[in-house]
Amino acid sequence: MEQSEKVHAIAPQRLKRWRLILGKESENTLGNMSKDEISLSREQTLMDQALAALYDNTEGADTLLGAGYGASNPNVSKWLGDIRTLFDKEIVTVIQNDAIERKGLKQLLFEPEMLEKVEPNIGLASTLLTLKNQIPKRSKESVRAFIQKIVEEINRSMEHDLRRAVTAALNKRQHSSLPSASAIDYKCTIERNLKNYNKTLKTIVPDRVFFYDRASKMNKWNVILDIDQSGSMSESVIYSSVMSCILASMNSVKTHIVAFDTEVVDLTEKSDDPVDLLYGFNLGGGTDINKSVAYCEQFIETPKKTLLFLITDLCEGGNSAALIRRLGEIKQAGVTVICLLAIADKGTPYYDKDMTNRVAKLGIPCFACTPEKLPQLFEAALKGHELSQFSKK
Repeated sequence: MEQSEKVHAIAPQRLKRWRLILGKESENTLGNMSKDEISLSREQTLMDQALAALYDNTEGADTLLGAGYGASNPNVSKWLGDIRTLFDKEIVTVIQNDAIERKGLKQLLFEPEMLEKVEPNIGLASTLLTLKNQIPKRSKESVRAFIQKIVEEINRSMEHDLRRAVTAALNKRQHSSLPSASAIDYKCTIERNLKNYNKTLKTIVPDRVFFYDRASKMNKWNVILDIDQSGSMSESVIYSSVMSCILASMNSVKTHIVAFDTEVVDLTEKSDDPVDLLYGFNLGGGTDINKSVAYCEQFIETPKKTLLFLITDLCEGGNSAALIRRLGEIKQAGVTVICLLAIADKGTPYYDKDMTNRVAKLGIPCFACTPEKLPQLFEAALKGHELSQFSKK
């Protein structure tokens, strides 16, 4: 290739970088260039929007990102997660620090007393979890206490109904107030009490013993929650964590909790405390749903007694064809599969429409379910009822 041809090939790339650096207003300055030379790709357009939300003073910039920590805050949380998909780690750190400075988050993160004055809301909790690695030590306890308030509020609204729904669906007998040693669930008791290993005694000293009853042994369901932790999932992750811990505390179901972006993390051992579980999530990043579903397959023991909740926006960054094939095989084997779509910005569903349609054609219901409807959904799913009613709500 001639030198002039090399320069011509490189120039458009450099122009697009300058366009990203200078922002949309620079298009007038670059107007004498060919439109093709400064036309951004889909990924570059997403980068441009993310940067504009923080750095541009143009109309609409604050609308995308939101400002401060008021009611519009869910947009901030999603944006903070999304930039991790678009930019390298070093650049993400710079952008997040600028967001703290420019969008009214610095005082919130660095002054613990501020959180005591702010009305708890799930959008702010989402943002704090996204920025958890940048919160200074003196503020960490205040942040945890703030998130604890949100968790307790959700738990109060959900726990009673969810327990009642699962019990009603499985038609369990009441557990004996005097459980016998023969009914101890040793595997569950050991797993949940590993943190209580006593080095002096060289044994585990359990603070809670888990028991079966006869009905539990015969009817125990296996519930797998496969939870997307990409940028759009912050609110859904909080609700899912509370729901997961409630289910994990029930002897009548065996619960597995898995988090994923491009990697998969098993968080089942953190299910004793929903706040600990939330801190195990790493909000933001890419998405490989197929990889996570493949990981979850190992937990399927009796397909007809297995309920797989795939909690995601279905924006697959991995092999979408393999994902559809894998979900179809799991469904055909007899597993009850439900896809709960992402809830963002005060309950607004967020999802990939094309992938949602492809998954729905497998006979897998896909819908966004508000937290108050989750107990009804669980009861209907465990009873094997038709779930189309939920997708219409």
